[in-house]
Amino acid sequence: MVNHPPHYTSHPSGVECIQVTEHMGFNLGNAVKYIWRSDLKKDAIEDLKKARWYLDREIARREDAA
Repeated sequence: MVNHPPHYTSHPSGVECIQVTEHMGFNLGNAVKYIWRSDLKKDAIEDLKKARWYLDREIARREDAA
């Protein structure tokens, strides 16, 4: 349950989310993680809101750097 719980490994693509997100920065990786798993867990809306939070954080970080 720690390394490979069902919602980590049950995506229809057969790909585990970490295989994609480990190549991204923290905020974008977390946003993708929450989007990726949103329909595999109980509350998709909550996960989509979490993804939006990370996207907003990344946008703010990039705007501050510009």
